[in-house]
Parts: sequence; C-alpha cells; structure tokens
Amino acid sequence: MREGHQGTGPGAITPDGCAVELYSRLPVGDEPDIVAGAVPAGAHILELGSGVGRVTRPLLERGFTVTAVDESAEMLEHVRGARTIRSAIEDLDLGEQFDVVMLASFLVHTGDAEVRRGLLRTCARHVAEDGCVLIQREGEDYHTDLPRERVDPSGFTVRIVSSEPVGDGVHAVHAEYEFPDAVWTQTFRARPLTKEQFEEALAEAGLKVDRYLTEDRIWVRAVPAG
Repeated sequence: MREGHQGTGPGAITPDGCAVELYSRLPVGDEPDIVAGAVPAGAHILELGSGVGRVTRPLLERGFTVTAVDESAEMLEHVRGARTIRSAIEDLDLGEQFDVVMLASFLVHTGDAEVRRGLLRTCARHVAEDGCVLIQREGEDYHTDLPRERVDPSGFTVRIVSSEPVGDGVHAVHAEYEFPDAVWTQTFRARPLTKEQFEEALAEAGLKVDRYLTEDRIWVRAVPAG
C-alpha cells in the first residue's frame, strides 16, 4: 500500500486503495466524449492509470488505438482490446511516442510532489512533438462543502466524506461507495493545486496549457512547451 492510502471492501485492493471490483462496476462518464472532441480521429492514446478499462473500452469503440498502463495486474486483467503494460506511471519509459497521452482520475493531484513530477515527466517523455497530453484536474470545490454525496442513476451512492489537511499542503481524503450489495471505502492523499500551481507544474515538465476543455477547467489539453 502506498503511504497514506488504504481501501476496504470485497476483492483485491490496489496499492493506492482502489478496489478492483468497485471500478469494474463504475459506469463511464463523459470522459470518452471529451477525449474524442480534443484529439484527431484514430489517434494512438497512451492511457496512464487505465484501471479496469472503464474509459479504454469506449475509446476503442470510437476507433482509437489504446495502450493501457496500470500498476495493478488485477486491474489490467479486465482490459480487453488494448495493449496492456503493468508499470508504475512515474517509472514508465517505453522508448515510444504517442499522438495522445492521457492522465485522468485526478492523478496529477497525488500528495507526493516528487511522484507528480514523475507523472508529468512520463507524459512529456511519451508525447509526440505534435501530440497532446490530456489531464483531468480536481474541481475547484473538491475539498470544500463536505461531506457531499451523489446518487448515481445506476443505483449506487458515492460520498466524499472528508478532506483533512495533513501538512505540506496535502489532504487525506476519505470516500465511500455504497451499492445495494456491497460497500467500499478509499482513503488517499491529494494535493490541491490552483490553476497557477498546476500550470507551473506543467512548465517544470516541459509542457504548457493549450486550452481548457471544459468550463470548470477540470479537463486540460497540454502540449510540449518547446
């Protein structure tokens, strides 16, 4: 388990506290539409932190080629139709470049600043000169107005129960996912980043914002700064 991360509930739990069975149940949101609207048709996408392939599948269905990377073998067992690579993202060096590199699931907000630098360096290392990096950020109110919950139309409830500062700008976040037949929890470390801090982190890795893809600035299209 990564420091400050844990998970409870049925089935395998990954080093960052994610439950494999939980993620295999979660529905896909608007991520595939956002990606498809921001990149060329048929692009080859390097999906960093693919998990069980929740977003991978609809991207494949839209005609993209996907290389899916995750540190969990149990997660990757669920991925179909894509090349899969088991690796910690910050250690990845395939010696290849891709039309699109995708870093979703708020991974850029990891509590460990050095890991974040590694994640963004991996993005920069693998993106083609004329390619782009798609990054999902936390919403600006992610750590406020807690607890809050959302009932998904498919019949489960997700709660962000708490976000407690633990020092050095890092928060310990506790989330719950309640299904009719099972409950999972996840505790993880997250570092809130202002728009300015986020853009500084990109610049440090040799990337720059091309445009924010959504009004809430959660999804970002970045490009090599050179």
